[in-house]
Amino acid sequence: MFTRTRGAPSHVVPERLAMPLPRPGTRSVRLRSVAVVLLVLAVGCAGILAVLLGRRHTGDGPRHITVEVSPSRCGQGWTRPAPGVQTFDLHNSSAGAAEVYLEDPHSRAVYGEVEGIGPGTTRQLTVRLGKGTYAFLCVPDDADAVTGPSVRIGSGRRGPGAAPVTEHDLIPPAIAYQKWVGSGLDRVVRLTATLRRAIDRGDLAAARSAWLPAHLEYERLGAAYDAFGDADRRINGTDAGLPGGVHDTGFTGFHRVEYGLWHGQPAAKLRGPAAALAGAVSELRDSWSQTRMDPAQLGVRAHEILENTVQFELTGRTDYGSGSNLATARANLDGTRQVLSRLRPLLTTRYPHLSFLDRELDRAQHTLDGLRHGGRWPAPDRLSRVQRERTDAVLGDLVERLASVATLCDPRRTV
Repeated sequence: MFTRTRGAPSHVVPERLAMPLPRPGTRSVRLRSVAVVLLVLAVGCAGILAVLLGRRHTGDGPRHITVEVSPSRCGQGWTRPAPGVQTFDLHNSSAGAAEVYLEDPHSRAVYGEVEGIGPGTTRQLTVRLGKGTYAFLCVPDDADAVTGPSVRIGSGRRGPGAAPVTEHDLIPPAIAYQKWVGSGLDRVVRLTATLRRAIDRGDLAAARSAWLPAHLEYERLGAAYDAFGDADRRINGTDAGLPGGVHDTGFTGFHRVEYGLWHGQPAAKLRGPAAALAGAVSELRDSWSQTRMDPAQLGVRAHEILENTVQFELTGRTDYGSGSNLATARANLDGTRQVLSRLRPLLTTRYPHLSFLDRELDRAQHTLDGLRHGGRWPAPDRLSRVQRERTDAVLGDLVERLASVATLCDPRRTV
């Protein structure tokens, strides 16, 4: 894995920088937060420190070296290479913003990168380096990439690096995943129709039984939510931000039907929301073949599915009466596996801890399945303290590990 820094202010020292909480009912992209977490994981002690120009080395801390970032002097300043943890003060002396990569100029394996270095500013990159050849690649926003001079380190164990992923590499897995989503939407339409028919005939007990399978089938499609656009809010939104809350006419979809089914509303009051839900999923299914997912977002979605699970499902924030958040968490885990299965050919040669990630996924599945008894899932607030802490720990650890997948699968500009 390589180290990435994005946009963090120079005075912040993030031992474990908290990720921003999105507004409930939305699925937001948090790749910049992901990247900061990976910085912590890959280096172990990475921090964005106060910028001091010039080469410095204090005590046992990382070595500091000032490196130029500009089309004419890319990589200038690194004259005394040495193995170990080092911090580069990347100073952009050009008139425009730039990205910088530290890479092997022959294999193009990337060891670190910093994005969005503004003109006249200095940002830091902390990496662990060992035996090998390195060079900085400067990529201005509006100009061709420039490779700086090569630097060779003759001793030490090679640091963590990864072959870059291109957008072209991501097209086949994105197409395969999009086809799978299409078949998943067929199942959602079928199961939602079953839910609607139960409500139409006034059989609310059957409707409550039909609601969960339909909702879980939709939840398994988590990496496609951004491509769903406004349809996702109509199908799976919450009452967050609505003036009337659960009674607002803008509160629609699975959770609107859930609220009515578990709060004693009669079938007559639920027929309209159920019909709207069935119509929304059918419309989404019918238009899906004309939709194009962004291949560049596939890796971050693998991380984001379970990040949202920890924030919304394990906390019960999206429970409108069914108490099914843990079942949803389990469906989200299935959805994460579906994304990873399409990315596996890329990860096999880039992510040395892939087998460990597989074991962590199995452990999370075993943990969640162990909470289900007699075919029923308890609500999160019914878990014992030990159960809650174990579940939070397992899923939280998995979220951090999936941050590596998001970063490794983020396509890199080279020209």
